Amino acid sequence: MTLSHPPALAVRDLCVTFQRNGCETRVIHDIDFEIAAGETLALVGESGSGKSVTSMALMRLLGRQSRAAVTGQVALHAATEREPIDLLQIDDARMRQLRGRRIAMIFQEPLTALNPVHRVGDQIAEVVRFHSGSPRRQARAQALALLEQVGIPEPSSRLDSYPHELSGGMRQRVVIAMALAMEPDVLIADEPTTALDVTVQAQILTLLKTLQRDTGMAMLFITHDFGVVSEVADRVAVMYAGRIVEEGDVEAVLARPLMPYTAGLLASVPRLERAGLPGERLATIAGRVPDPASLPAGCSFQPRCTFAVPGTCDSAVPALASLKAGRRVRCTRAHELIPAEELSPCPQTS
Repeated sequence: MTLSHPPALAVRDLCVTFQRNGCETRVIHDIDFEIAAGETLALVGESGSGKSVTSMALMRLLGRQSRAAVTGQVALHAATEREPIDLLQIDDARMRQLRGRRIAMIFQEPLTALNPVHRVGDQIAEVVRFHSGSPRRQARAQALALLEQVGIPEPSSRLDSYPHELSGGMRQRVVIAMALAMEPDVLIADEPTTALDVTVQAQILTLLKTLQRDTGMAMLFITHDFGVVSEVADRVAVMYAGRIVEEGDVEAVLARPLMPYTAGLLASVPRLERAGLPGERLATIAGRVPDPASLPAGCSFQPRCTFAVPGTCDSAVPALASLKAGRRVRCTRAHELIPAEELSPCPQTS
């Protein structure tokens, strides 16, 4: 995988293992990806694929109570630092300095992400004061500017509102304002448009693209909606059962998925032009994402895959093969299902 610019975030061999009742269950397996400054990588997959756990691991928000062991490397190339910072190796105090300032996150559900007993203006100002040491009045003025930036109507009056007094779209904008308060180098957006109507969703996506263009931040956009992916992402990584199973440029993946799971997800997207036609049924993927504690043998997707061959697909976990044009795919039968010209690996360059 080759990027045209140095990566703002480089993840290598990320693994997450939960410990419970004396048993260990690995839920994230050797995740690798990079995101360049100004680029958006979409992380896609069904619920239970491990997307949110990956994001929480990157932010080091899997607390001690979860009994999670996180290994690997998460290299943050902050604009203010000469050398990359491995977020998994620094102490908690250093991580608190970076979290929210150099790497920030938009959480999936704004109503639970916001403190219900504090006014939204105070919550935004708290981020500013913690990271910059600004006086209270200056931080409040910056909170007002952020509310204006994210498109909150009548921002001066909304500063003193409580979260429950705002609509879902407004709460989401407040969470975005908090995440962008310090202009981070990397933004993780965990399904930021979930449960929003299509009009508000379009506004949020436009807002994120505009702010990204203005600040040059890298963005990891987590979603299960390929329609959203086509709107915001430059590249897409498809995740299943805690592993990345396909990665590539958005246009290439949407036009020619190489992994049967990716093809199944795309076939499940409703088509407006075919809605209501006689005999037309929405395509689905049979079965469900497996329990991480009892993954099937070999390829985790093989029990649901129409291309699976006994003795081949259930013999070993396939490697994530690197192909031409920066694409990667994890499939035992890739040499049979993918044309030779696409399967050939990229030539090595000095």
